This record gives sequence, C-alpha cells and structure tokens, in this order.
Amino acid sequence: MVNPAGKFGPYSQPGPARPGSVAGLLDARVLPGGGQTGSELVRSRIALRVRLKSVSPGDRLPDAGVLAEELGISEITVRRALEGMCQDGLLDRRRGRAGGTFVAPGWDAVVALMHDADEAASLDAFHLLLECGLVAHSAGEVPADHLDGLRTLVDEMDVTDDPARLLELETRFHLDLAEALGGAGIREFAADLLGRLCLLLPAPTPAVVRARNRCHADILAELGRGAMDPAVRAVKAHHRTHQPAHSD
Repeated sequence: MVNPAGKFGPYSQPGPARPGSVAGLLDARVLPGGGQTGSELVRSRIALRVRLKSVSPGDRLPDAGVLAEELGISEITVRRALEGMCQDGLLDRRRGRAGGTFVAPGWDAVVALMHDADEAASLDAFHLLLECGLVAHSAGEVPADHLDGLRTLVDEMDVTDDPARLLELETRFHLDLAEALGGAGIREFAADLLGRLCLLLPAPTPAVVRARNRCHADILAELGRGAMDPAVRAVKAHHRTHQPAHSD
C-alpha cells in the first residue's frame, strides 16, 4: 500500500542539516510533551493515513512487519501498538485467511473521545513555530517550480465540495509545504505533528478549511515574491482560523 504522505517512516534519511537551518534546529526530533514513543508514532501515522485516505474505516492495514520497516521501529513495538489500538476501539483484529488488522468502522466516533484541547493547542503552537521558521528561512530562496504542486492543491480546494477531500487536501498542503521548504526530513517531522493533531482535534468544517485555503494562497503568493514578513503573517493568520467554539 502506497502512503501518499511519502515514506511512512518518521525521518526517511533527510541527510545532514545545514548549520543554522530549520532542519538543524529540529535535529533532536523533540516534540511537545517529550516526543513520541514508538507506540504513539504508530498511532499518529495510522491516523494520518486515515486523514489522507490512504486507508479508510474497514480497510486492512499492512502487516506489522511492513509497518515496522517503514517506521524504522521494532516489529514487537508495532504489534503492541496495534493491540492497544484494538483495545481502544480504533482498530479491529480478525482471524482466518482473510484476517489481519483493520481500521475500525467506528474510527471517527472513537477518535472523538480522544480529543484533548490542551495538548492539541501545544502541538498546534509548535506547528506554527515550525511553519513560520520554514517560511522565514526560505523566503526569496524557493525556486518557482517548487511551489507549483502546492498551487495545484490550493486550486483544487477552491472547487472541491467533498468535506473529506477538503481535509485530505489541506493536510497534504502542509506536508508538501514542509517538504518544499525544508526537505523530506522536515516533511516527516510535520507528519508527526499532523498525525497527532488528527487524534486530538475535531476535524475542521469545510467553511474553516476554505478560510484557511485563502491563507494558503497568500503564503504561496508572498513566498513567490520573496516577501518574508507578509508570508509569515499569512502563516499566523492560517493558524488563527479555528473552529467555532462549539463545533464538535
């Protein structure tokens, strides 16, 4: 199964970071709350797969050995994480020739019980810091063609009516932005953040995603002009566009 977010592992050989680069600042792979354990990584990356529609409720996940290789952690850690997710109701374990581990049909309902506004706020603030740093570091230095794929995502979000597709496209935008400005390793770091947020925050409404998409367009326009301060302001405006207080 191909993961549309790229290599499923957390840091797929990003290479040496340049001194003073954003990649260098994140070389310790430190996330708020002390970073992710192996089990937490499995949970967040499966959540990201569901958001990206690489798998859907009812779909079978790759075998534990495949996930372990892709994530760069031990198979026993993956098995324990999958078992924990089964106990939580996020996954189903089926036996027999057609058995395996499946995304539970009630995935969305179970995730709703895991929402944690305080932890989500901490992670979202860290994601804001990451994107502001990437934009400030890259303004005026991004080749024009590196933003073409991002512009395509923005255009598609403008015309898409399907709420699930809107969520998928917005998540892809932030993953692709991280890669365009910071490389493959930073994309995987962003995936850690976004996967955890998929479990901790209610999914934004289509109206919120469309409002954020105007910020996406502004970010790309200012990056294209090499205007650092307006680009950073557009990133901050995006992160200030939240759900209504009682949307969930």
